[in-house]
Amino acid sequence: MFTVRAPASSANLGSGFDVFGIALGRPADVVRVERAPETTITVTGAGSQYIPEDPERNTVGAVAEALDAPARIQIDKGVRPSSGLGSSAASAAAAAVALNALYDRGLSREELVPIAAEGEALVSGAAHSDNVAPSLLGGFTIVTEGGITQVDASLSLVACLPEINVSTRDARKVVPERAEMADIVSTVGHAATLAVGMARDDPDLVGRGMDDGIVTPERAALIRGYDDVRDAALAVGATGVTVSGAGPTLLAVCREPDRRAVASAMMDAFDDHGIESRAYQTEVGAGAQLYSDAE
Repeated sequence: MFTVRAPASSANLGSGFDVFGIALGRPADVVRVERAPETTITVTGAGSQYIPEDPERNTVGAVAEALDAPARIQIDKGVRPSSGLGSSAASAAAAAVALNALYDRGLSREELVPIAAEGEALVSGAAHSDNVAPSLLGGFTIVTEGGITQVDASLSLVACLPEINVSTRDARKVVPERAEMADIVSTVGHAATLAVGMARDDPDLVGRGMDDGIVTPERAALIRGYDDVRDAALAVGATGVTVSGAGPTLLAVCREPDRRAVASAMMDAFDDHGIESRAYQTEVGAGAQLYSDAE
């Protein structure tokens, strides 16, 4: 029997649509697996009532099938579904690591990324790796057709999750199919700035590099109070704020001494719009952690 804790993640980071991702220190999913003749799944925790336990409809079941690794699988959700924090990716990443160990498949973390991504596709509708890569590998990840680049960044973050529902499928529908060349050039420049900031652990560069005029404005429009929450965070020390993944979570980069004030300001701003929210004071975190129950 193996247990894996896989972290929440934040994809895109504004300028890096479908390319950038970071692992968060918290929240996280915990998945436990045990060999069995066929796969069964039980789900508890945040939003578990909305997650199917049928292996053919659950992201974890798809991972078990891909690895030819039937098991009794218990999922304890710490990452709420439809949060913009890579909920399905956390479960898929945890299952991939756990089942790989349970059946001694010998695959590397990088080799598990496309397997976990295929599992996540059951929920998101497409096999994107910008959430599963950081959840598996930790740190800041850049996913391209040529492979994955990973950086062990160290930054303070606030992830503020409002009680608003924004589905990944709906959020993808608002992504523009075309963009002006000036906007593309600007976004590329910001993405390069962000990547350098991650390598240097520089919150100012990362915050500046999160700006994006193509995808973020369309997704921000789905989140009531976005502009006011963003402005409130920036006013008390955040260096950058953007939509986390498909939303509705807003991700703020800041310095550690400002983290509590940023979290409070974001929650207060949502409250001004009559929206309850929860703020995770966290940091760029490690990837999935494997524990053997025999230890």
